[in-house]
Amino acid sequence: MSKKISSIDVLFLAMGAMLGWGWVILSGEWVATAGFLGASIAFSAGGLLIILIGLTYAELATAIPETGGGIAFVQRAFNMPLAFLAGWSVLFGYMSVIAFEAVALPTVIDYISPLNHHIHLWNIAGSDVYLTWALIGSFGALLLGALNYRGIKSATILQTVFTIAIVGVGFLLIIGAGYNGDSENLKPYFSGGFDGLMQVLIMVPFMFVGFDVIPQIASEVKATKSIGKILIISILSALVFYVLIIYGVSIGLPHSELLTSKLATADAMSNLFDSPLLGKVLVVGGIAGIITSWNAFVIGGSRIMYAMAIRGMLPQWFAKMHPKFHTPSNAIIFLTALAFLAPLLGRQALNWLVNAGSIGIVLGYLIVTLAFLQLRKLEPNLERPYAVKYPKTIGWIAVLLSIGFLSLYLPGMPAELNFPIEWSLVLGWYLIGAYFLLGHSKGKYHQKSFLSEVKSR
Repeated sequence: MSKKISSIDVLFLAMGAMLGWGWVILSGEWVATAGFLGASIAFSAGGLLIILIGLTYAELATAIPETGGGIAFVQRAFNMPLAFLAGWSVLFGYMSVIAFEAVALPTVIDYISPLNHHIHLWNIAGSDVYLTWALIGSFGALLLGALNYRGIKSATILQTVFTIAIVGVGFLLIIGAGYNGDSENLKPYFSGGFDGLMQVLIMVPFMFVGFDVIPQIASEVKATKSIGKILIISILSALVFYVLIIYGVSIGLPHSELLTSKLATADAMSNLFDSPLLGKVLVVGGIAGIITSWNAFVIGGSRIMYAMAIRGMLPQWFAKMHPKFHTPSNAIIFLTALAFLAPLLGRQALNWLVNAGSIGIVLGYLIVTLAFLQLRKLEPNLERPYAVKYPKTIGWIAVLLSIGFLSLYLPGMPAELNFPIEWSLVLGWYLIGAYFLLGHSKGKYHQKSFLSEVKSR
């Protein structure tokens, strides 16, 4: 792939992926659950944990700047089957986010300007699906797919513009908080005690999903040696943004209103400026977040599929590179088709998919952090432009944290997956993966020449 992505593009790609739409709909819940200081502490602690995991990615992405990121790292450290598991797991999470954003778009547009939808199709899990509603998300999928199909540069330009819009709207809320906020609204500083803090903490890892898109496109970045620093800066920037938003929402609404507000971030903006219009402006910023998150995961997901296909892990159809635009065109077409059809599943069905897909993201983190430690043993002299200090300490803490995050999905834990639906989705996804793994392993992962090329590097 051609190197067309600048360092600024990389920064906005990761930030846009992490910020997304979640801060608009969830910030009120964070404050209501744990209080202003409780939510701030939870995000600060969770962000620190993510930074430690991010450090392992930062070192590996600069040392092995290949398309597919974690797949390349794990393959080099261990073997192809484990590399397949890492790639397949992260792809599960990426595809679930892509599907969810296709549903979030018509949902948010309805909030700004309620529409009278027509042609009722069906009801799934209590969610009515109308054709006119679904077509909004499907049309968005086509536009975003076409943009990515035509080249990475156009997609990163859109990412930069829309991420600036998100940050701009967010800081407008902060300015209002500084000038018009009522410090009495910050009380109670803590709510829900230790349980409240933990309920917010378990959400934190999933608010930072997206920094790992950077390693997926490493081979397309002009200045590969800067990738590590940019990755860490992006996580720190997202952390600061989240904490400032918590402050803005906390000081902008009394606690009693937080408990009853359907969209506290927008209500806080309206209250701070005494303008319902600015509340809708903030929601428009939320739409920008939907686009940036969606766009980033199409970019990252298509590169994962391409990286797996050239290694023979997926059918070669996904390895097709467009001769003019130099994009993994068939992988982008597939992800666009997924997003086009996703709104037909309704809102609730996609919540199941996102919850189940999150376990894949965390499993991917775990395998990559193990690869980080293994490569330090196997290749101590590997050139590492962004070398982590105290690698054993950082690596093992990252491994333990990944295991800790993964355990949160188990039965009886705070973020346990729903049984049988969400666990069935997880089982089904990995059974499909087993089919591809066993089927393509018969051809020794497509070709021995690829393995010999990797070893020579």
